[in-house]
Amino acid sequence: MNWLNKLPGFQRSPHGLEWVLWKKLPKILLLGTLLPALGPLAARLWWTDDPLPAATLRLMTRIDFFAISLVVLHWTLVLTLAIGCAIIIVMKGPAYVADGYELPHRDQPGGEPAGAASREGERGRAR
Repeated sequence: MNWLNKLPGFQRSPHGLEWVLWKKLPKILLLGTLLPALGPLAARLWWTDDPLPAATLRLMTRIDFFAISLVVLHWTLVLTLAIGCAIIIVMKGPAYVADGYELPHRDQPGGEPAGAASREGERGRAR
């Protein structure tokens, strides 16, 4: 049984921006994950006092939380972009033919539609 019957004579759509973005996604993900880490690293290198004041500790915690939130936001944006690229790649791919399915209520060619004779009988009785 062949699951993937390609439609004969189908012309594929040309590649577009989706493949360019798809190939750059790993770099975008890596850079977007590493760049926000520079903020907390710079904050820890900037404040080198041994006993840090409470206000400085709160500020460093805020910087950490902001960097984490930027990374999570970036991951969700990259995931959304990857899903969009995958959908477009699948849609531009080859067309496939589904197996035929005989419908039991299909009208037969050359004959009356199913149930038409019974409806005519009902109309005749109503007159």
